[in-house]
Amino acid sequence: MGVIEFSKLPVNTLVGAKWNTFCRTAKGRDIDKGYKTKFILTKSICRILSLLQPLEDARIKKLTKRYEFEDEPVFILGHWRSGTTFVHNILSLDKHFGYNTTYQTVFPNLMLFGQPFFKKTMAWLMPDKRPTDNMELNVDLPQEEEFALSNLTPVNYYNFWFFPKSWDEYTNKYLTFKDASQEEKDEFGNVFKQLVKTSLYNTNGTQFLSKNPPHTARIKEILEIYPKAKFIYLMRNPYTVFESTRSFFTNTIQPLKLQDFSNEQIEEHILSVYKTMYEKYENDKSLIPKGNLIEIKFEDIEKDALEATKRIYTELSLSGFDEAKESIEKYLNKKKGYKKNKYKYESRTVDLVEKNWKFALEQWNYSLEE
Repeated sequence: MGVIEFSKLPVNTLVGAKWNTFCRTAKGRDIDKGYKTKFILTKSICRILSLLQPLEDARIKKLTKRYEFEDEPVFILGHWRSGTTFVHNILSLDKHFGYNTTYQTVFPNLMLFGQPFFKKTMAWLMPDKRPTDNMELNVDLPQEEEFALSNLTPVNYYNFWFFPKSWDEYTNKYLTFKDASQEEKDEFGNVFKQLVKTSLYNTNGTQFLSKNPPHTARIKEILEIYPKAKFIYLMRNPYTVFESTRSFFTNTIQPLKLQDFSNEQIEEHILSVYKTMYEKYENDKSLIPKGNLIEIKFEDIEKDALEATKRIYTELSLSGFDEAKESIEKYLNKKKGYKKNKYKYESRTVDLVEKNWKFALEQWNYSLEE
């Protein structure tokens, strides 16, 4: 366990943002009473760290400009709590994959200057397990890149963690890009491409492996950047997803937020965003070239993760499974004693899911017993 509990963080993850990104993200947003100290401390640390930014930008762009990588990225999609982290951890054992690390999500602007120091400090402070599901945490483990992107550009969906009162705005602009300007879309694309290059350089990978739930609603936009990208779409029992997401969002948003936002409001947005992501994915998945998409139930992965992984490699025509098989088997053997959170579905939960997410229950053939 780290020195500081996640629920008692004195700052939020914007400490690692570019100064320009911090200012643009916070511009025009209210900081509610009770959060001003956290905001000022976060802002102060961000300003100090940003003094290294000119050196970092020039050097990292020079290094990554000549860094060669093969193939198009592989994107692991699916709503939060659908098993994306587990699959990400498995596939990252294939050494040809490169990925965004946990350290990089918080300090994407300090990959060259100060990484050894800040990584050690971060490892000392952070917990060794996620509070929501007991999955391991480590500064070098693969992590979803949306948090890193939130420190690189204000064109980011995860700004809702900090300013939840604008959640709907962030959904329409930066989750689906429905209300985003072309300038914002271009900024997101350019920043994302640089993040991919930096991640590959940092992890010595040649093919980027992404795990980022918000990308589930961005297939069209991703294909505009990487036309031959490959996708793994995970489905999981909606009853479990709802319970787990509610726990995850509630536990995560409370220490990061700078505005008052109730658990009831969080629940309402979970129900709404799930539908938004589902519909956007279903509308856009036909754009993916044949052979570049696999849809798989997380429950099937749980039954036989090694066989499911082999199936992913085969259907997407990915290379490297034979070389990575031994490492994957060792990882899975260590996981055999892992205890998942068990959920008991209250009647209210069942009613909410069946009322709001009936479409997923029917399409994926899920029932309460699964």
